[in-house]
Amino acid sequence: MKQSKRYANEKILVLGLARSGVAAAKLLHELGAFVTVNDAKKLEDNKEAQELLEAGITVITDGHPLDLLDEGFSLIVKNPGIPYTNPILEKAIKKEIPIITEVELAYQVSEAPFIGITGTNGKTTTTTMIKQIFDTYQSNKALLAGNIGFPASDVVLDATEDNVLVTELSSFQLMGIDEFTPEIAVITNIYEAHIDYHGSREEYVKAKWRIQKNMTENNTLILNADLPEVVELSKQSKATVIYFSVSKKVDGAYLENDWLIYQDEKIMKVSELGVPGSHNIENALAAICVAKVSDIDNESIKKSLSLFSGVPHRTEYIGTYDGIKVYNDSKATNILAAKKAISGFDNDKLVLIAGGLDRGNSFDEFIPTIERLKAIVLLGETKYKLKEAAEKAQVSEIICVDNMKEAVKEALRVAQSEDTILLSPACASWDMYPNFETRGEEFVAEIIKQVGK
Repeated sequence: MKQSKRYANEKILVLGLARSGVAAAKLLHELGAFVTVNDAKKLEDNKEAQELLEAGITVITDGHPLDLLDEGFSLIVKNPGIPYTNPILEKAIKKEIPIITEVELAYQVSEAPFIGITGTNGKTTTTTMIKQIFDTYQSNKALLAGNIGFPASDVVLDATEDNVLVTELSSFQLMGIDEFTPEIAVITNIYEAHIDYHGSREEYVKAKWRIQKNMTENNTLILNADLPEVVELSKQSKATVIYFSVSKKVDGAYLENDWLIYQDEKIMKVSELGVPGSHNIENALAAICVAKVSDIDNESIKKSLSLFSGVPHRTEYIGTYDGIKVYNDSKATNILAAKKAISGFDNDKLVLIAGGLDRGNSFDEFIPTIERLKAIVLLGETKYKLKEAAEKAQVSEIICVDNMKEAVKEALRVAQSEDTILLSPACASWDMYPNFETRGEEFVAEIIKQVGK
């Protein structure tokens, strides 16, 4: 970490805690700032706030009082999940107080360069693939950071110029960058998402596109050539653009005759990838682009991607029980993600578990994907909407249940040796679970419990 005096004796407000807020507060405290932390949770229920209080940091809890901004703060570091419509942020904007997210703070003091990965789907898998390729090539060089569970403000503390921070970035985080400039940036794809936060698809796209706002021709921007919107946006970037594609030959990485190729060099066959699904071909191609730009040899790329077994809750292979393969794709919180996961399997031998939070959308676009399924087991608020779609798709066996225990029981009843059970809900989890991780964990626990292994 750079020894910076930039924030020494500055009054800075950290708004919202969780991991990123705690990391930002500790980093600023170490940099000599006068830090105040404000979190909506009550102090007695707030272990993070108590920890910071014990470290000598000023902590204000149980709401966001507007008069807090009268303290004369020169900067706000906000939790990415807090929207800019929050009254305290609206007042801060009027007072022209700069607002950043902690990844910007980390960048300002980092000795290590950043590789930034964003996108609607696939960013966690792509980030993890890139880290694994670096590990195969040169152990301990790459460090995971960002939205993948490792706050960048924590990671930079021990990172040196010999490291590289492989950083997953959400649209929420990118809204709060200023100087942040990755050496390499990846946008896996851009589809409609988080409209409740951004207000419109246009604003969501703008947020994602901010990843490249400070990049120059000395930096590399890796984009999905199969998305016309992204290709059109690339004309606005000053970065050196490299594409990946599953549909055509491009100046970058592409799929051709079952081979993953980079600029005419055959890297590996699709069948050699450690994880199934068309989406994972896209993720692998994006990771290959990063690796080649970073001068990593083909053998290291092939070895790491062939051994890659997935990320928890993202087409994660759980095991084979009595000849039945089981995969956990709880992270498929929208139809597109589920469609891409299903594409990696033979529908005639696939038992799908789906359903979850009802966001008001129909499932008509899901119909072609679920045709010929061996069976579909449905739960959650959307189970009857999905049942209608499954009937239109002429799925032979459609089962509605009330909980995950029943879903697993029915899936195991229907599946036979050489079949696959896949949890890929196509819906968010919040009707039944606090998050998709908890949903996936319950699925895995029920599988293990019910097969008796």
